Amino acid sequence: RSNPYQTDLLRDSVRRYLQLPADQTVLILHAKVAQKSYGNEKRFFCPPPCVYLSGPGWKLKQEQIKARDLGEAGFWVCGYMGLDSMGSSLMETQKLSFEEQPDAKGFGCAKALYISDADKRKHFRLVLKLFFSNGQEIGTFHSKLIKVISKPSQKKQSLKNTDLCISSGSKVSLFNRLRSQTVSTRYLSVEGGAFIASARQWAAFTLHLANERCTRSEFSLREGYIRYGSVVRLVCTATGITLPPLIIRKVTKQYAMLDVDEPISQLHKCAFQFQGSDSMYLCLSTEKVIQFQASPCPKEDNRELLNDGSCWTIIGTETVEYTFSESLACVCEPVSPVPLITALQLTGGGDVAMLEVQGEYFHTHLKVWFGDVEAETMYRSPKSLVCVVPDVSAFGSDWRWLRYPITVPLLLIRDDGLIYSSSFTFTYTPEQSFIPGQQVLSDGPQDSDKLLDSIHQEFTRTNFHLFMQS
Repeated sequence: RSNPYQTDLLRDSVRRYLQLPADQTVLILHAKVAQKSYGNEKRFFCPPPCVYLSGPGWKLKQEQIKARDLGEAGFWVCGYMGLDSMGSSLMETQKLSFEEQPDAKGFGCAKALYISDADKRKHFRLVLKLFFSNGQEIGTFHSKLIKVISKPSQKKQSLKNTDLCISSGSKVSLFNRLRSQTVSTRYLSVEGGAFIASARQWAAFTLHLANERCTRSEFSLREGYIRYGSVVRLVCTATGITLPPLIIRKVTKQYAMLDVDEPISQLHKCAFQFQGSDSMYLCLSTEKVIQFQASPCPKEDNRELLNDGSCWTIIGTETVEYTFSESLACVCEPVSPVPLITALQLTGGGDVAMLEVQGEYFHTHLKVWFGDVEAETMYRSPKSLVCVVPDVSAFGSDWRWLRYPITVPLLLIRDDGLIYSSSFTFTYTPEQSFIPGQQVLSDGPQDSDKLLDSIHQEFTRTNFHLFMQS
């Protein structure tokens, strides 16, 4: 544990943070696979890796640095993105300049990254280094693993090779290249509540395998891998906006194949037919997304002729989000590594309840906090922390009178006061017999102290519940 004086100071800071969180979030979006470049070619990653900076903490930190560095005329965040080549000559970085969007998020895009055939790895990560314009380092952030492929598979896909298949509920990006020209690449995106074809930004969509009889108002989903001929729903992960039910078709030489039902693979060409329509397909026209009427093939009933704008390339995508708050700490060191919590596991109960926090990028300078209460924390590995669950009485004297669940946010806090928030919470729940509205029955008269003691025992026995907020 920290010493009591430091803990009291930090607890005041945490309380202020909980009242007015000033988080700084770094969101990295990237494709699941990357096509290798051969010889002197540069096959840039498509869609290009994107970075979004959000949260009120960015402006607050900028104001703090401006107040300290009075001579600083302009102030901004910049970054560099490259491959995790451990500093070798293979590593080429690209400078990112962040522009502020209408929603106040900073946006940067690495359009010229590629992996050459001299790099023999089958997987790699992207590395993002962020700085303030005065030279102060913010931190280093990593993408998820990216699989290297030589080219899109032309063979009929087998579910044995699930690395390249696309499952229901996974995230995808769709892009279109007119006449196969790189400069004409447009991405399906959402802007102002409408679907658009953007040359600048791309959106991630959750691809759901839908019930074949579903209507626009119904949304009955199924699990499994997506196959051609399936009814699917495309839902924008950022806005929740969805297209009507679509039938996904394989595209071969600008023809939609109506009788193919094989699994869909990464970087395949596909088309989206509106379910129940007379051969109407999702299409782009410059920046607009429209419907296109396909032409039947007189000689082959199993094909329909499409135009260029109706042929999309599909690729799986990943997102990784790092959140921290420097607002109440005097932080001189970079914020990285930023820990990521992926799961919680509770063992024991009462005074010996232990919580294992599972995730990535843990280190010995982290403490687990339940709201504004520090827990005794033990470092186990970069993927595991173990802590003693604080007694519910640590949250104030009113605990003796409570008859309802107490939910507190779960935080990780570094020794210097840097706060890492998470989407996880911890809930103390009383026994069912003490839920409000139910009478507490007893065989004989009990004094109030004994009754309160029994309530306390019910609180602290083993009734701890965990859940993740969506």
